[in-house]
Amino acid sequence: MPGYLLNVGSTINCAHTPGLAQPTAPTARVKVMGQPIVVQTTQYAVTGCALTGTPNPPCATAQWTSGATRVKALGAPVLLQDSQSTCVPTGTPLTVMVVQARVKGT
Repeated sequence: MPGYLLNVGSTINCAHTPGLAQPTAPTARVKVMGQPIVVQTTQYAVTGCALTGTPNPPCATAQWTSGATRVKALGAPVLLQDSQSTCVPTGTPLTVMVVQARVKGT
């Protein structure tokens, strides 16, 4: 299904708001709205996760498990607003809050 591409300006949270997720290595060669896009192989770092303590450690990183099926950058699927992810160590997904609204992919 078509969706808007994610770039480094997209706002993405872990399920335990206000945890903010940021890409560790965006694809700088391809830009949308002047900002590098993000592909499925990019790992995200999560900061500010609301979970605390030993039995429930906070989200630390996240990996995307799905991306675009038809659009790739440097051989990897680009991320769309409906792409799926999993946080480590909690196993919860990331939530895409704000995304650029100019370029779509499938």
